[in-house]
Amino acid sequence: MVSIIVPVYNAGRYVVEAIQMVRAQTMGDWELILVDDCSSDDSVTLIKSDLLKMNDDERDRIHLICKLKNQGAASARNTGLDHANGRYIAFLDADDRWLPDKLEKEIAYMKERSAAFVFTAYEFGDEMAKGTGKVVAVPQHLTYKQALSRTVIFTSTVLIDRTKIDNELIKMPLVASEDTATWWRIMRAGYVAHGLNEVTTIYRRPPNSLSANKLTAMKRIWHLYRQEEGLSFVYSAYCFIMWAVRATLRRL
Repeated sequence: MVSIIVPVYNAGRYVVEAIQMVRAQTMGDWELILVDDCSSDDSVTLIKSDLLKMNDDERDRIHLICKLKNQGAASARNTGLDHANGRYIAFLDADDRWLPDKLEKEIAYMKERSAAFVFTAYEFGDEMAKGTGKVVAVPQHLTYKQALSRTVIFTSTVLIDRTKIDNELIKMPLVASEDTATWWRIMRAGYVAHGLNEVTTIYRRPPNSLSANKLTAMKRIWHLYRQEEGLSFVYSAYCFIMWAVRATLRRL
């Protein structure tokens, strides 16, 4: 079974669509864990209303957890991980869109390559999650050293096998760019990330999104190099330059 973890924070515009998207997956062995991080909008009301429209079998596969304190996406994902029952872990942000065969393709690819950690290509989408035609291709495999200079692993494409990777490695640190820090930690432990170069996910990217703030992204990646990974200044600078070049090309 795949446990799909979705952090929810003021995601009322997207969360019902995300639920329906998971229900439409061609791979049917899943549970959906929605972790509300003290939303101030109608996210929880919309989730509960949508659950009431389902039959008992469908409703039993979808779990809503409401945190008592807002602690950010990393903490919400970790809470979901603590409640997960599946062998496989998939992360989905409420505003991203999965193609219907996303899980089916990844499971097949993971088994084909005997992999513990898989990610896929993705396409940038507009505010309505309509693909723009700009696709981010991914390498067939990625080691820790290779990953330091290319943040090509997109969280909503990741699939992890918990029989091979321990929960403590999957849990995200409470730092900015926590997802990147997690993938690096897993690879630093000796695991290789296997890339399926097929689009399975649309990355919704409105013009004013946080991810579009390049200065913020630069500060975050530098902090990861120096504080989280403990890299020397010189090696950090080298990785940073390579990262900046690739990040720029990815968005052109």
